[in-house]
Amino acid sequence: MKRSAPDWQLPAGITRGLWDYLHDRAVAQEYDRGMAGSALCAVDLRFAEVYFDRPGRLVDLGCGTGRLLTPFARRGYWVLGIDLSEEMLKQAAERAGREDVTIHRLQANLVELEGLRDGSFDYAACLFSTLGMIHGDKERQRVIDHAHRLLRPGGRFVLHVHNRWFNFWDPEGRRWLVRDLLGSLLHPSAGGDRLMPVHQGIAGLSLHLFTRREAKRMLKRAGFRLLEVRPVGVRPDARLPLPGIFGWLRAYGYLLAAERLTTV
Repeated sequence: MKRSAPDWQLPAGITRGLWDYLHDRAVAQEYDRGMAGSALCAVDLRFAEVYFDRPGRLVDLGCGTGRLLTPFARRGYWVLGIDLSEEMLKQAAERAGREDVTIHRLQANLVELEGLRDGSFDYAACLFSTLGMIHGDKERQRVIDHAHRLLRPGGRFVLHVHNRWFNFWDPEGRRWLVRDLLGSLLHPSAGGDRLMPVHQGIAGLSLHLFTRREAKRMLKRAGFRLLEVRPVGVRPDARLPLPGIFGWLRAYGYLLAAERLTTV
């Protein structure tokens, strides 16, 4: 049974559609099965492995069912998964139990992490377009700022976002792009928000779609040094051939790696 809340009580950055999504048990219970065919599940893990290159303290912002937590816990990392969904965290604990590893969990809004100590992690992740589910550009920036604050100097952060311009490749997407571009002239902060199709009976779930420049700007604004921006394609291996040729238009999304500077 879903827990309801009046709109005025919704946490910062959380829409009605996202609230319903996070509090639907069926969504969490079927999440892994629904993601089983996605190449990104393996690609973003390998990407994280490149930059999280030695055991340390890792925080996963929007950990879902723990698919990033358990592989790193198995390698000796101390891991903390943060998610607003109680059922997702429950699924993460069950996964860890099956794999006989220790994970730590925290139910919290990613926009409001002031209770966690500065510089307490070596690594941070926010993957599978979790950041795009946060509503509002200021709220999304707060999530990135928290990631920066939680990392020690030299700590690394990996992020995944979906590419706004990829919508060019289907007719409805092109129509949305035109409406979005015109609408952003009046309301610049709302640009890039697209209403998603009904998912498991849940309507009203929107996703913010990023441009490459926007994602890079947010990281730099928080104080990160950019290490890599890797375009993600739609091939089974998620590679984007010849990314230098209109890669900004052809990429389905981006994986970004960044580092907190050791000196200011």
